[in-house]
Amino acid sequence: MTADFSIDRRVLSRDEIASAADVASRAFFDDTYFRFLMPDDRVRAHASPLLFASQLRHAGAHARVVTARNATGQIVGLALWIEPGHWPPPLSAQLAQTPSSLRALYHHPHAIRLAGTYLRTILKVHPKELHWYLPLLAVDPLVQGQGVGTMLMLDGVATMDADGVGGYLETQKDENHAFYNRFGYELRDTLRPVADGPPYYTMWRPAR
Repeated sequence: MTADFSIDRRVLSRDEIASAADVASRAFFDDTYFRFLMPDDRVRAHASPLLFASQLRHAGAHARVVTARNATGQIVGLALWIEPGHWPPPLSAQLAQTPSSLRALYHHPHAIRLAGTYLRTILKVHPKELHWYLPLLAVDPLVQGQGVGTMLMLDGVATMDADGVGGYLETQKDENHAFYNRFGYELRDTLRPVADGPPYYTMWRPAR
């Protein structure tokens, strides 16, 4: 455990989901993919918390949200994991996310179309082998570089190893490869769903 932070596996309350979504929004505010979808900073600042909160709230019964907290209990990082054999989530969970997504991007149909293109491409290459899937890892920019992401990843890969299954994730930044390599993930595919858009990288961790 990092000195000033700890792992928390409790189910999040509604207020805690909002706090976690705010952390994710700050972490991804300057992400190339989100800037491509929503170039306007004001649009991104409004839409991102809604999108992340919906993702966390409606990830499905087989999703686990693990948080990292500081000494006062404030959420400073989170990992969303999907149990082996349960991706994509059931249609009911996907439909539950729709109202928030439309509310966030109602005035930006171009962003909805682009996101749909990325999602369809990503789904096509999702592995069939049993694995723990990591659709979201976020650390508050104020504490990045202090071991929070490492804590969350070590917690996740320990579960994978105990279950004897692989791990899978996508990342939008090639500079993230070295971080995930430390936990046994290897680059699998480089996806370019939109010709003028940023690539998406998929990474696989073999079962141990």
